[in-house]
Amino acid sequence: MELLIFGHYGPPLLAFPSAGGRFFDWENQGMVDAAGPWLEAGKVRLYCVDGVDHESWLNFGADIATRAGRHREYEAYIVHELAPFIQQECALSEGGVAVTGCSLGGYHAANFALKFPQTFNYALCMSGRYDLEAVIGPSEATEVYFNNPVAYAVNLHGDELAEVRANTHLALVCGQGAWEDKCLAETHRLANILAEKGISHERDLWGHDVEHHWYWWKRQLAHYLDKALG
Repeated sequence: MELLIFGHYGPPLLAFPSAGGRFFDWENQGMVDAAGPWLEAGKVRLYCVDGVDHESWLNFGADIATRAGRHREYEAYIVHELAPFIQQECALSEGGVAVTGCSLGGYHAANFALKFPQTFNYALCMSGRYDLEAVIGPSEATEVYFNNPVAYAVNLHGDELAEVRANTHLALVCGQGAWEDKCLAETHRLANILAEKGISHERDLWGHDVEHHWYWWKRQLAHYLDKALG
């Protein structure tokens, strides 16, 4: 697994690539430049992780068990290898890792924050897809359910719900312009569920001119870094 790290100091922000993307996408698409003022000021450290979407959920030539298994390995890497490495680098005893992503990267950010809230305390999800079955097709597989935020979040209760409420916040950001239709609908679905469950979140809808595009994601990232870090 390859990784790019930017910034010399500050709280960590783990960035997932967009659908089928790689660890260098955020740099190549100008997202690192958009975060430049905060990186240079030592207000944030950016960790750009690699993705395995084409080996997992987007591997349409494989059966669900194979795809889910590859995601399970990716999840183990993120939670048990990468997160502890980030925490050690940033001198965090526990928790404290924010996650972000665009498109399917937004899905990953939301999914990790909801499943592992004690580690990932904040998720900035831009133009996310939150209904996994809408992406890969209908499935009754248990591992699809437990990686489908709009499915399992409805049923969060007891200690699991209390942990999510106590430890994490999700910012669901989406434009209302071209190519955002599915993302917008799923943003509303997940935000409604989070509201019903009392989970800390915000539903931030940008204008009808805001498209599913890196240009807008750069602006959204800068807006939220300024909002969170000044």
